Amino acid sequence: MNDFLPIILSIVAALVVVGGLVPVLMKARKTGSRYTGTRDANDPVQAPAAGGGTLVEDRPAPTPPAPPFDGTVEETDVPDDAAGLETISVETPAPVEGRLNRLRARLVKSNNILGKGLLALLSGDKIDENVWDEVEETLLLADLGTEPTMQLVESLRERVKVLGTRDPEHVKAMLREELIKLVDPSMDRSLNVARQGDRPAVVLVVGVNGVGKTTTVGKLARVLVAEDKDVLLGAADTFRAAAAEQLATWGQRVGVPTVKSDIDGADPASVAYEAVKAGIDQEVDVVMVDTAGRLQNKTGLMDELGKVKRVIEKLAEVDEVLLVLDATTGQNGLNQARVFAEVVNISGIVLTKLDGTAKGGIVVAIQKSLGVPVKLIGLGEGPDDLAPFDAEGFVDALLN
Repeated sequence: MNDFLPIILSIVAALVVVGGLVPVLMKARKTGSRYTGTRDANDPVQAPAAGGGTLVEDRPAPTPPAPPFDGTVEETDVPDDAAGLETISVETPAPVEGRLNRLRARLVKSNNILGKGLLALLSGDKIDENVWDEVEETLLLADLGTEPTMQLVESLRERVKVLGTRDPEHVKAMLREELIKLVDPSMDRSLNVARQGDRPAVVLVVGVNGVGKTTTVGKLARVLVAEDKDVLLGAADTFRAAAAEQLATWGQRVGVPTVKSDIDGADPASVAYEAVKAGIDQEVDVVMVDTAGRLQNKTGLMDELGKVKRVIEKLAEVDEVLLVLDATTGQNGLNQARVFAEVVNISGIVLTKLDGTAKGGIVVAIQKSLGVPVKLIGLGEGPDDLAPFDAEGFVDALLN
């Protein structure tokens, strides 16, 4: 019997160690809830099943304001399971109008050559053929495009010849009118984000690598939340490492849930489908789907993007397809836009990094080439540095 005693004690000790580790391992498991249907705030969180799948993040809730202190103190019992809980702070986005004014002011201070260069040329004592050649060159350098450049130069030449003016204010007024015509204020720049009957509006965000698609989705979510819309995000960028977590962080900042996959390299079309399904069942106003960056000359990747759109349309129509372009890429951005337009039928352009470029003319070039309006512009890295594009405000910022 004494010979077996050490063996028995060893087995008992091992069981004690394993028993102590089980709660720790259970606690350390990745949290999240597999989407299975409509879930109210008081429904229990469901643990993910073995094998992974699509997860929907819980919607962060703002901390309710404390009641006014009336001078009395009541003792309350704190539940044991409340210890150690952290309150998630939800940010309040800046109003749209204030954000737009800040962006205009920033664009005025940007290093643009379009308006300032033209004014300097056209306000001289003598406007001859050499001046018009320099005007044309300035417009082309600003990525206005060949056809719009010739159109603007011909209009200005005719007006200056007829009026015979050299007054800087008159020249500036003429230049402003001609530029506004090119930017075309008549284009519909509204976002299709109104709920459609019994389903949410669906917004698909596309573009090449590195233009800021995920950041744009997060900033646009802030814009929509500021307009009192109920938003849900879909992390269909399953290729780039940490893209889903980056999007979920943006969502948490403004109280917006994110549907994502807990499997690396998951099918993006499947995630997009689940996001739209969750949006329909939870009766949100807008579902925004972020997609992976892809080069426009990679046929396989572009086909995959087309598949994402087709799969979404099994549940709901895609109301808005926003192409995010880096304004500093100039004419290369125009080439990107053409290819994306063929695959997913772009309905609007988002121009980022417009404050750090002298190529403001790309706005005109893209619209002329595709017949698609620039709807949003980004002029910085801040969370509220995204605003609706306004044709007259844009031209005024270039000329001031």
